[in-house]
Amino acid sequence: MQYQNKPSRFSWDNLGDIGEGRKNLGVDMPVVVYRLFQYTLRDILAREYGSETAAELYRAAGHLAGTEMAKNLLDLSGDFDYFIANLQSQLHKLKIGILQIEKADMDTLSFTLTVGEDLDCSGLPVTDETICDYDEGFIAGILETYTGKPFIVKEIDCWASGDRTCRFTANVQ
Repeated sequence: MQYQNKPSRFSWDNLGDIGEGRKNLGVDMPVVVYRLFQYTLRDILAREYGSETAAELYRAAGHLAGTEMAKNLLDLSGDFDYFIANLQSQLHKLKIGILQIEKADMDTLSFTLTVGEDLDCSGLPVTDETICDYDEGFIAGILETYTGKPFIVKEIDCWASGDRTCRFTANVQ
């Protein structure tokens, strides 16, 4: 990805003190507001730059988000089982989704995982396509931060493709 070669201006501190800034409304918001932002931005990017570039930009943004989340919210010091348990807990706590590992080959660092009740797509109409480009980057960023190795993550099943959970393969590049 060409975006990985350019320095990021993002800092976890850019997220601010949400509790301080939203004393009356609080830190939570409905999923519909998140999706409204996500899908209108995707539409504009696709219209301006094409669908493939929009997907690539979403993967790049997801990768940055996954990297930053791993660095700032996950305990990266334990073994793989500990790491996954911590990741599952954080994803559930943040209401991003319910993570399950279906297959794990620690020798090749090859995984198949599912995310149920996925924030990005659960409940969307069926369009016969996988759409979780952001999630692909997000998962890759998390795994890369933990292992120190670059990952390629590909969604193989999606709510939008007619499945009721998102399924991803993750392999070292």
